Amino acid sequence: MQFPASFINNKALAGYFERDKKILPEHEKKDSVKMGIRDIIDELAAEGSITRRQVTRLLKECGAKDREYLASKAREVREKWYGKDVYIRGLIEFTSYCRNDCYYCGLRCSNEKAERYRLSERDTLGCCREGYALGFRTFVLQGGEDPFFGRDALSRLISSIKKNHPDCAVTLSFGEHPKEAYKEWFDAGADRYLLRHETANEIHYRFLHPEWQKLQDRKKCLWNLKEIGYQVGSGFMVGSPGQNINSLIDDLEFLEGLQPEMVGIGPFIPHRDTPFAGEDHGRSELTLMLLSIIRLMFPRVLLPATTALATISEDGRERGLLAGANVVMPNLSPVSVRGKYSLYDNKICTGEEAAEALSSLKKRLKGIGFNVVVARGDFKRN
Repeated sequence: MQFPASFINNKALAGYFERDKKILPEHEKKDSVKMGIRDIIDELAAEGSITRRQVTRLLKECGAKDREYLASKAREVREKWYGKDVYIRGLIEFTSYCRNDCYYCGLRCSNEKAERYRLSERDTLGCCREGYALGFRTFVLQGGEDPFFGRDALSRLISSIKKNHPDCAVTLSFGEHPKEAYKEWFDAGADRYLLRHETANEIHYRFLHPEWQKLQDRKKCLWNLKEIGYQVGSGFMVGSPGQNINSLIDDLEFLEGLQPEMVGIGPFIPHRDTPFAGEDHGRSELTLMLLSIIRLMFPRVLLPATTALATISEDGRERGLLAGANVVMPNLSPVSVRGKYSLYDNKICTGEEAAEALSSLKKRLKGIGFNVVVARGDFKRN
């Protein structure tokens, strides 16, 4: 596979990457130049660590057979911890309002064409009730950073969900907030928090966000969530404008320090009403390689095969699971609003992405050797 020159050597970021390269996560033990690609994969699988030079070689030099070998090693590691089990999460997109203006996102506050909505508490609890009957034991409340949902309103909602379904986990994906708010939601019963850092590189972050949004603030939120006691998820987009190999390695290095319980990565997909409307989407092959690398770096991590991956490739979900993922997130939102939660163009929210088609999803995944299980599906700490 050949990557575009802009991916290998992005001029906008060239000065930054002239600095001395920090290896990941410890001093290099072997001369990576003399190692074969499969030797690097074997070392990563055995030790769970990799240097910047080794990552660069994997991303630039892996052919189709090497990528399949990498995926097979990732499957071995996943099966050691989770067997053939795939955990399902019921995704409830409860608000499409957002105060942020991220240049890549269809929900950005300056997008006047976006269709906005908020689910009532009754609607959200109804989604949970329907999802529980279908077999879901984790509910993911995802939304833009909507000031309408203050600390108290979200705390009441979380408490109600836990009261109605005490055997279920509640995951929040609601952006950046003060530590005190995170603590209040945790005390109300939230178990997990998803906050993708999007890119760990400061210059790349500036390319994707307005000046008033700060990477340091986002990173601080992740550390606050860890300190409070959440199972924490982070992650990044693959193939976003301005990204190159070294910025991807910065992402892996940041995850190495954070040690999250969950990592969510998916290909960048442009939205027609954003500044990046004309950009190409991220590559599925690269996303799959990174899923496998992350599985080998973090053997116990909860790793979704994302909707974005399934959007750009009809069999993206299956290929993601075969690359080392072990989570899927069908949509539990009311059918009337699913199309309005438009993060990117052509986002799939029907068919097997819909929670109502769970039986079909189970059958399809069973066909490639996986078992969709009814369980909270928590991170395995030992």
